Amino acid sequence: MSHMTDTFNALVLREGDDGPVGAIEQLTDADLPDGDVTVAIDYSSLNYKDGMALKGIANIVRSYPMVPGVDLTGTVVASDSPEFVVGDEVISTGFRVGESYWGGYAERQRVRSEWLVKRPEGMSALTAMAIGTAGFTAMLCVMAIEDAGVKPADGPVVVTGAAGGVGSVAVALLARLGFEVTAVTGRPETHDYLAGLGATAFLTRAEMTEKARAMDTETWAGAVDTVGSKMLAKVISQMKYGGTVAACGLAGGADLPTTVMPFILRSVRLQGCDSVMAPMPARVAAWDRLNRDLPGDVLTSLTEVVPMTELLDRGPTILAGQVRGRWVVDPSS
Repeated sequence: MSHMTDTFNALVLREGDDGPVGAIEQLTDADLPDGDVTVAIDYSSLNYKDGMALKGIANIVRSYPMVPGVDLTGTVVASDSPEFVVGDEVISTGFRVGESYWGGYAERQRVRSEWLVKRPEGMSALTAMAIGTAGFTAMLCVMAIEDAGVKPADGPVVVTGAAGGVGSVAVALLARLGFEVTAVTGRPETHDYLAGLGATAFLTRAEMTEKARAMDTETWAGAVDTVGSKMLAKVISQMKYGGTVAACGLAGGADLPTTVMPFILRSVRLQGCDSVMAPMPARVAAWDRLNRDLPGDVLTSLTEVVPMTELLDRGPTILAGQVRGRWVVDPSS
């Protein structure tokens, strides 16, 4: 059957005088970029980077026109790849999709097969995008802490930016795995929500962005940091002997005002976690773990489905740190 002449909705960013101008446009398959797999998209999601793309910040988008959306999940409707057949349910996150290549804010997209993983058995499209890049990144961070040998018996762990997408899933995963989780958030109104995800203690953004001493009281066996800058410096200064920090974000800045002292006097490890170019074996392992370790009811509590038509108005809220949990984007509405 031919889809070539069917039109579908896509959110297209075009270059304007004062940054990108976004609009919902009607496209056909003939408009889509090169690739060997075409996907009918069920859902995408809103990530911090998508918020930046929609506002034209930091040259996230390298060329126009661009269909943003770093995440997508759906069903293969055409394939020239031996790896995928029509009907396969797939997920794409990262690989600069939505930045350098057209992404998930569309009802259909043509992508490269090497960007795709098969959706784990029993995982719904909605669940896959409730997880998305944010949850995938959180899982990579948790796996990094585990790989460093950190166990629940070693002491409490801390998650910064805890009410955001990555933080929310990290809190839920760590609590589920038996860790005692302290959540750092600038929004006291999110405490009940975070407690529901498994956090048992809270710290404010203000107290965790005070200038860090070179070495503070040993407190944390492990940490997931989504913020960077002063907050990461503070966390590093409070790590227990042999503790590991998994760092994956820079919402608070890309600088790191710290010293080598915690690293050399307490054998602290700072492990960067990248989700964009993560190798395929790590991706498959992370998605399998997410399918197993993240309870469905938790995902429901942290997810809101947003019509694609509202994204241009609502997108900037993620940059202001006002999105709680995960926004799943429905391209058909």
